[in-house]
Amino acid sequence: MKYHNAVLLKETVDGLAIKPDGVYVDVTFGGGGHSREILSRLGPNGKLYAFDQDKDALNNTIEDDRFVLINENFRFARRFLRFYGVKEVDGVLADFGVSSHQFDVAERGFSTRFEADLDMRMNQDSKLSAFEVINEYTEDQIRDVLSQYGELRQAPAMAKCIVEERKNGEIVTSTQLKSVLKAFLNHQRENKVLAQIYQAIRIEVNQEIEVLKELLLQMPEVLKVGGRLSFISYHSLEDRLVKRFVRNGLFEGEPERDMFGNFEVPLKKVGGLIVPSAAEIRVNNRARSAKLRVAKKL
Repeated sequence: MKYHNAVLLKETVDGLAIKPDGVYVDVTFGGGGHSREILSRLGPNGKLYAFDQDKDALNNTIEDDRFVLINENFRFARRFLRFYGVKEVDGVLADFGVSSHQFDVAERGFSTRFEADLDMRMNQDSKLSAFEVINEYTEDQIRDVLSQYGELRQAPAMAKCIVEERKNGEIVTSTQLKSVLKAFLNHQRENKVLAQIYQAIRIEVNQEIEVLKELLLQMPEVLKVGGRLSFISYHSLEDRLVKRFVRNGLFEGEPERDMFGNFEVPLKKVGGLIVPSAAEIRVNNRARSAKLRVAKKL
């Protein structure tokens, strides 16, 4: 598919244990690869709802009476499902990666490969873009973004450098940003450090961590008993959140235990961590960091 090659396609949909007459949700529609696979396993009475906040994804909609595509951020999944009269579903699929389309369209600003305006918005109507993060955030805010979301040890020095440079004028393009930070981009690690910087800014622009938390918190209510979630993460920040929430229903700290040391959780993991095969990575290098976790509602 030109728009996006669905990662761990079979494994992710297998994780949902599709019932032919079930109701499912794909909260990251993108190119529609996962949605098409789900539909291929549904019977005539099955139903699939999909979400994508990127208007470009609407061009990939599927003409099928069993399918509804909702142009909204998946943080609003429960609200819009209720709008369609759906209170509980049999499974939720999510692929949290940036689509190949978003990386490959230069003007979207997601890729380190292209000259582009600082953007990185998944929702093109959003007011916050990479430009505002770089040009309007305080030095402390930029440091925190780079440190927390990019896990960059040199975040304080990078933030100081950005704030000093923008005194001479706005930093508008990716090329300008790279030039500002060139002292931190030694030849051997340039691509890795740039990827960390871009990841950090993108996560901030799209509120990816908060949005993921909001989605996870909805799962115990949205899923039927026995219903499953099948989530693909691409970096440790996301994967840790999914893993911890499935394990103990919290993002931080430990759950309250009874006098016997037991505690209740809404979800239970199904199987272990699943990663792409070497063969899949050869075909689609962007799959190399994918991690799939499956859980079901107790």
